[in-house]
Amino acid sequence: MPANLPRFGEFAALIAMLTSLTALAIDAMLPALVTIGRELGVQHDNDAQLILTTLFLGLALGQVFFGPLSDATGRKPLMYVGLGIFMLGSLLSMFAQDFSHMLIGRFLQGVGASAPRVLTMALVRDCYSGRAMARVMSFTMSIFILVPMIAPSLGQGILLVAGWRSIFTLFFVLALSVAVWFWWRMPETLATDKRRAFRFGEFWQGLKEVVSNRISMTYTLTTGIVFGAFLGYLSSAQQILQIQYGLGERFPLYFALLALAIGGASLLNAKLVMRYGMHWISKRALLLFTLLSGAFWFVTYNSAGHPALPLLMAYFMLAFLALGMLFGNLNALAMEPLGHIAGIGASVIGSLSTLIAIPLGTFVGQAYDGTILPLISGFLIFGLAATTALFSQRKPA
Repeated sequence: MPANLPRFGEFAALIAMLTSLTALAIDAMLPALVTIGRELGVQHDNDAQLILTTLFLGLALGQVFFGPLSDATGRKPLMYVGLGIFMLGSLLSMFAQDFSHMLIGRFLQGVGASAPRVLTMALVRDCYSGRAMARVMSFTMSIFILVPMIAPSLGQGILLVAGWRSIFTLFFVLALSVAVWFWWRMPETLATDKRRAFRFGEFWQGLKEVVSNRISMTYTLTTGIVFGAFLGYLSSAQQILQIQYGLGERFPLYFALLALAIGGASLLNAKLVMRYGMHWISKRALLLFTLLSGAFWFVTYNSAGHPALPLLMAYFMLAFLALGMLFGNLNALAMEPLGHIAGIGASVIGSLSTLIAIPLGTFVGQAYDGTILPLISGFLIFGLAATTALFSQRKPA
């Protein structure tokens, strides 16, 4: 364990703050999407969804490099680089006078946010193991679940009081604050003698090994398809709930309830996985998601794309409970054959699954037509595709 490491509570809190930047940058924007789009002159309200998907593109591309590079440079220098890029993107978006500059800023935010997303795991692994590591990750997961529940309310409040540009001011101030905290209190956790020089040849060899592993790629494909369905929901949630269903300023409350379903599923999965295994749970959760979506598609079709709000919320709660059981399990299953190249494996799997999800989620979001039929159709089609991919994979030995 490195010298001068902060006490356990402060260490866990700092890791949680770093991790939460990504979730905050996504969910705090939701109430402001239509307002930003109209002010910056988008041709169609659906185009404002690109404010979300562009950030995911930056996340996907950035995380490929930050993990492997940190094994050579140490964790702190690249954390500063990532937070600096995130702050630069925040400033560019804050002062954007047209939609193109907004999207460039969001892309930079995504690239920057990929650094704490990848490096926090490495920091925890450097400093703790066993039960202590599990405690840190449990606390971090609790914060990660809490942020999507409160972030839209935070964004809504700022939007009402100070306008959408102040949301980016918040992102900048938080990133700067956590960067100062990290500089002041966190020592370098990767000792010089444990660093490995970055060699492009080794990285390329590791990349080819990950991509050629059929088991890992099957689970990565399944993860990408499932995440694509969720990204389609994220892209259109504000239009559906706040505008189509007329929730207005109550939108963050309903969004928080659905985020709670995903968080609750993660906690439930932690208890069930030791008994039933990741593959068993993933197959049944995916079947539940697909069957629910098939049944609700008929309900949606017969109600002209606008079923009653209580019925919609009940469906979403159950569907997201199933999705919450899938995310962690599918990633872990994809990583199982790659223990000898875990760093590169995690970066590549995370990046590829996100790159698969972006066009799928964007297609569903852009298809929004004032009804929820495109979203439910996307859920059903992606559910069937993911089920086909997952059931083609035999249970791991």
